[in-house]
Amino acid sequence: RILKDEQRGTSAQLLSLPIPRFCVYIERGMRTRRGLCYPTVNMSCEKRVSKRRRDVAGEKTSKRKRRKTSPETAGNCDFFDALPDDLVLCILCKLSTTATCPADFTSVLMTCKRLNGLGLQPAVLSKASPKTFTVKAKNWTESTHRFLKQCADAGNVEACYTLGMIRFYCLQNRGSGASLMAKAAISSHAPALYSLAVIQFNGSGGSKNDKDLRAGVALCARAAFLGHIDALRELGHCLQDGYGVKQNVAEGRRFLVQANARELATVLSTAPSALESGSWLTWNPLPHHRHVVGSGCPLLSDFGCNVPAPEAHPASLFLSEWFTDRGAAPCPGLRLCSHAGCGRPETRRHEFRRCSVCGAVNYCSRACQALDWKMRHKLECTPVERWIDEDGEDNGNGNGNGNAVFDGDGAEAMAES
Repeated sequence: RILKDEQRGTSAQLLSLPIPRFCVYIERGMRTRRGLCYPTVNMSCEKRVSKRRRDVAGEKTSKRKRRKTSPETAGNCDFFDALPDDLVLCILCKLSTTATCPADFTSVLMTCKRLNGLGLQPAVLSKASPKTFTVKAKNWTESTHRFLKQCADAGNVEACYTLGMIRFYCLQNRGSGASLMAKAAISSHAPALYSLAVIQFNGSGGSKNDKDLRAGVALCARAAFLGHIDALRELGHCLQDGYGVKQNVAEGRRFLVQANARELATVLSTAPSALESGSWLTWNPLPHHRHVVGSGCPLLSDFGCNVPAPEAHPASLFLSEWFTDRGAAPCPGLRLCSHAGCGRPETRRHEFRRCSVCGAVNYCSRACQALDWKMRHKLECTPVERWIDEDGEDNGNGNGNGNAVFDGDGAEAMAES
């Protein structure tokens, strides 16, 4: 009767069966005309017994190739091999996105051959976080270069920007480095847009005549639109001074205020405890009164908002360590940007601006000048009549390439930012 019920497969007859026989029927599998509807899955680790046929000589033969198993692993089941590749790729993508240091990701790649192969897939490398590329300059090797290149080829914009900065400034491969930064800029990567703007402002990698101020302002405006704080500050100074764009003091002042507001908001969002304690807001009356040209309101720094130094990008940290370990810029006579969080070197003599007051510091951009003034230089700057360059050339009160760094009183211009 059970066999007849199995062939008919009607639900009414199945329900009429006793409970024990119904369970036996389910364990055997729901058989249809095409076979089993839900084939049973063997989750046991026991060795499968297969029938063997005997040849003419009476020896046993098998159709399947026998797997070689070591005595240590005999009887153990590797569940990792049963996981599909799609699931492992999904886990690796999540890991690369949330990695806080290179070891979080590279340690997984060294686990086994399968994880190494899946971890280097473009789908995983394209989503790797910037912390994955935070490599020390002293640990730079050809394999590190190759890994960054793989991430850049996979479409990771952070890898494109980081490798582009390293090639342009450290390895002095200007064309390839600028191309990688441009690839990241096309994907609306704000730091890459701002770095290209600095290159255009200074004519880095070329002669003094290779400067393109209008292109620098356009790139800076695009980065500022994406919320880049240094680009906002740079664009504000360009508008105030009429540098590469028509002068608009009120609009430039507005961008400077917005840059300070975004800087303060970034600090408060990353450190909510500072908002509760109120340690970020202190009243520090300035010894002199600043005169604001045109319409506008004082900057937030005028009210005494003590904002700590922003965290530098991994590419900037690499540049700083690269040239600090070597003790100098790529060539004799070239200077580094005096802002500690930048690391950019000169690509030709007198490329960067100097402080018009003391002449002891030089900067690649107005943004680096503004940050270094607030954090350090305003306590060290001392006016001098004339200052002499390192090679003995008397430059007077200006920078090496003949462009004044600040308008009017240099100390006031720096304090404004």
